[in-house]
Amino acid sequence: MTRAPRPRVVVAGLGDSGLLTAIHLARADVDVIGISSKPGLVSGQELGLRLARPDAWARDYRIGFERFRRLDRAELVHGELTGLDLGGRAVMVGGRRIGYDVLVLATGVSNGFWRLPGFQTDADVSAALAAAHARLAEARSVLVVGGGAAAVGTALQVATRWPATVVRLAFPGERALPQHHPRVWEVARRRLERAGVELRPGHRADVPETFAGSAITRGPVAWSTGQRPTAADAVVWAIGRVRPNTGWLPPELLDDAGFVRVEPTLRVAGAPGVFAIGDVAATDALRSSARNRADRLLAANIRGHLDGRPLREYVPARRRWGSVLGPETDGLRVFAPSGHPFRFPAWSVRRVLQPWIVRRGIYGGVRRPRR
Repeated sequence: MTRAPRPRVVVAGLGDSGLLTAIHLARADVDVIGISSKPGLVSGQELGLRLARPDAWARDYRIGFERFRRLDRAELVHGELTGLDLGGRAVMVGGRRIGYDVLVLATGVSNGFWRLPGFQTDADVSAALAAAHARLAEARSVLVVGGGAAAVGTALQVATRWPATVVRLAFPGERALPQHHPRVWEVARRRLERAGVELRPGHRADVPETFAGSAITRGPVAWSTGQRPTAADAVVWAIGRVRPNTGWLPPELLDDAGFVRVEPTLRVAGAPGVFAIGDVAATDALRSSARNRADRLLAANIRGHLDGRPLREYVPARRRWGSVLGPETDGLRVFAPSGHPFRFPAWSVRRVLQPWIVRRGIYGGVRRPRR
């Protein structure tokens, strides 16, 4: 008796959310094909650490796909997605057509110079990391524009890496981190002031509509809120002007802002066998499935979909949470949705958090890098 072929699950995008979904599915009775425009995981997390200490950032946030043990059974395609044939159940990667039984859309968003959708080699990634670091290392004054976690963490990491550099953080509201609990900003503000960061609340940058924030620029920066322009040797734009990487998808799958419309089960409305997760999925105002371990729920729902079982619904978090400031000399602070911080001592980050909780517990095993 001939055994029926295993269902084929294509994961389009292997950033933080897509990678974890593929890892969970690779243990199921399905064939997983992961598609990525990058040669490995190039995380969008911890921008400040990436800019200030790129080697330390790369140890934990830039990992070749061949190092993930649970991807050994998956087929990995390094290429750029160019189209989707819903009726034919296939995606196009360059000139290649890849069929699917289930498709996961996890292509994320573009956001500044550190989250770009285009095809990159290992050499391209290394060059981009080095260039951004060098740009800040030679600056005597740095202006960080934005009020989210990326901006706040960048200001702190730059100030502690180069204490002689004048660092300013400008944000439009009375406080930064408006999508976090107010307690988070109180902790972050004290850390920033202790590091010598000059805080400039009530500053909204006069940003042209055509500006994408895809480079570290030079000042001065003008303000639509009436303040005098601010000079700076280097300006890091972290203003949250995200653009979903959905140009290759049919318009009927997208909302007015270009994000993928999903049902509470993370199934894409009107597209049989298609699911979405992460920043590209319009789950809620915060698009929080990227940060709340929805990957486990999605993997379970895909197995349920293939078996004909009922699917579970994703419940979004009401506030952002997690790491904001990045690793500091006294450890890593992780904020709960209530705003209360939990600090991992510095020694535990390298000996417990990363090797045991992240690499073994979350990723299911990560090999040492080749020399």
